[in-house]
Amino acid sequence: MKVLVTGAAGFVGSHLTEKCVELGYQVKAFVHYNSKNQWGWLESSPYKKDLEVITGDIRDYDSVSAAMVGVDSVFHLAALIGIPYSYVSPLAYIKTNVEGTYNVLQAAKQLSTRNVLVTSTSETYGTAQYVPMDEKHPMVGQSPYSASKIAADNLAVSYYRSFETPVKIVRPFNIYGPRQSARAIIPSIIIQILSGKKQIKLGNVDPTRDLTFVKDTATGFLEIAKQEKFNGEYVNIGMNSEISVRDLVQLIARLMKSEVEIISDSQRIRPTQSEVERLFCNNTKIKQATSWSPLYDLEKGLSETIAWLTKHQDQYKADLYNV
Repeated sequence: MKVLVTGAAGFVGSHLTEKCVELGYQVKAFVHYNSKNQWGWLESSPYKKDLEVITGDIRDYDSVSAAMVGVDSVFHLAALIGIPYSYVSPLAYIKTNVEGTYNVLQAAKQLSTRNVLVTSTSETYGTAQYVPMDEKHPMVGQSPYSASKIAADNLAVSYYRSFETPVKIVRPFNIYGPRQSARAIIPSIIIQILSGKKQIKLGNVDPTRDLTFVKDTATGFLEIAKQEKFNGEYVNIGMNSEISVRDLVQLIARLMKSEVEIISDSQRIRPTQSEVERLFCNNTKIKQATSWSPLYDLEKGLSETIAWLTKHQDQYKADLYNV
């Protein structure tokens, strides 16, 4: 099988790209063009020589379409994902997340691509109206980021219904693990503790999240890709569990044998009506229709993440918070 992964240089994309190579696929890795021709996390990948790396811009139809020529499946992960920056520049999220998804869908339509997976997010659900949250849960755009992903998801479904484009919408709940951006909650906590801080700066610590280790998420993508019955549908990937940010801090501190105090940092707090208070995944659909079964519980996944960040902490800046 020949596959294309967009966003292949990023956190989840690099793990998925490597998993595809391990499975024996011919892999094209679509990464964001830059003047130094750097491939993000793929630069240090043991599979670097086994990839066809293509530099381009997901917002550019011509480069996306050219990259998709001859592939059987497309895993579309390229996106702007930082929620705080979506308050600063909503238009950037529309151009990348909506127009970028359009480019993939339109190219798939023109090229008769056999399989397209579009990456959604549990943020499209907004605060849980019931739990656990299945794929029928209403979508509520509580941030410009989530609104852009809702638009992209609906566009994907419209291509299936209008043109029979074989597209599946993968809806992961909160992913964590090695290579994640320091803007995310788990690396932020771990890096602050590794730097010797006893007072951890965070935003709202009351919300709950359903946390899935990145390697389990990548496996979920691959299992969903096998099922034609998922064409035109949303499929959750999550653990069917939840933990508050406050309890998460204490769990990480215990695993790192540290005692910490949480300090509220106003710049990390979302606007009140924009905060997603609760996410708790119903993963029945993927478990009943595929052989997907997560290999990492939260403690095992956090332990592997802590070990990786300990080795790579020089690549992170504990004192710097970027939106």
